[in-house]
Order: sequence, then C-alpha cells, then structure tokens
Amino acid sequence: MKQLTVTIVALIGLGACAPLNTYYKPGASVTALLRQTTACEVEALAKVPASSQIRQTPPRYIPPWSDCNNAGQCRIIPGYYEPGTFYTVDPNANLRRRVETQCMANQGFAPVSIPVCPASVARSAPPRATTTLPPLNAKSCVIRNSDGSFQIVTLG
Repeated sequence: MKQLTVTIVALIGLGACAPLNTYYKPGASVTALLRQTTACEVEALAKVPASSQIRQTPPRYIPPWSDCNNAGQCRIIPGYYEPGTFYTVDPNANLRRRVETQCMANQGFAPVSIPVCPASVARSAPPRATTTLPPLNAKSCVIRNSDGSFQIVTLG
C-alpha cells in the first residue's frame, strides 16, 4: 500500500512538470472546451470503436552456460525458454485520435502544447484558474493547480 501511495504522489508530481496538451481556441471558456472535448471523444469512439487485441511477444531460448567459482569448479546451467509476455493493443487508437482532432477543428479548436512556467513565474503569479482561454504567444506558459485546474500566463 505504501508503494502505491509513493507511486501516485510521483505521478502527480510528474504531471505538474509536463506541458499542458489541450485543444485551444482563444476566447473560448474552459467549460466550453471541456464540454466540446467530451462530445468529440464520444463521437470519435462511436465512429471508431475500441478494438482491444491481446498479443504476445515471441518466446526466447536461453542456451546452456557454465557457472564457475574462484576454485575452478564449474557447473552447467541448462538452457531454458522464457515465455513471451502478453500485452494489449488498440489498432484503432490513432484513427480515433485523428477523428477527435478533426471534430475539435470543426468547432474551431486546434491542438496546442503549452510549456510549464518557470518556478519564478509560478511564485509571482497570483493563484487563480483560467476560465477563458487568452491569446497565446511564444512566452505563454501554464501553472498547474493542485485541484486539477490550470492557469495560463502570457508574458511580455
């Protein structure tokens, strides 16, 4: 349980360092963005359903080898097979993502990646959440809030 807690805290911390990848339309409300994103995700899933497929990596043969100690005594370790591992893929995922992006583009939203603000900017900005998407420039950055909201800061 302790390991799970440490892992969750680490993932939350990493999320705070990652850029904000979202759809964007200057002047749109964050509520409208979230509503439209959900609608396009649902539409894309209806048009391109998930197709989970279970696959397996090939097994691997490990040949026999000698294991010798400092006294020169050796023993032969017999060869063996390592079974392949199983994993799941969805071959429709990329097409579904393109359909979602097209749906968002039809509503005037474009995908963007906004970098995280430097610590000095995050410390000096008054804490708040962005409610309306401002125009972006090359110096725009994002501050992620602990409640899951974000604040876009446009410098200069």
